[in-house]
Amino acid sequence: MIVVDTNILVHAANTKSPFHDPCRNWLEVRRSRPDAWYTTWPILYEFLRVVTHPRVMASPWAAPTAWKFVVGLLGAPGLAVLVATQRHADIVSELVGEHPSLAGNICHDVHTVALMREHGIKQVCTRDTDFHRFQFVDVIDPVRIAS
Repeated sequence: MIVVDTNILVHAANTKSPFHDPCRNWLEVRRSRPDAWYTTWPILYEFLRVVTHPRVMASPWAAPTAWKFVVGLLGAPGLAVLVATQRHADIVSELVGEHPSLAGNICHDVHTVALMREHGIKQVCTRDTDFHRFQFVDVIDPVRIAS
């Protein structure tokens, strides 16, 4: 079981990214497999924000094109979207207690990590090195694997 992070989706979608090929290949292999893999709604919304943003993408996508990519992901066998349970606040409290210096942009990652812990998932596919600070998380970077 593994969670795919926003940056992998963005690199997989962006043919101009220097990381496009390994991220796209990882995503295509995952999409073709029936075993469990996950994302979150905030990750999907962040993907939409990034690929449609003219200051982030040299050639931003139109919202319908970006949404079509998301719908394609959601139709993949084995993909599920993690959602918070009744234990979510307790899990976040644990993470804040373990990492009292958390602040700023890392809070988005904390949400992902909380959902992972809540659902017993230890692997995340990401290029974001911030995930390394969470000891129970095993970071998989398809660019490092490919090189």
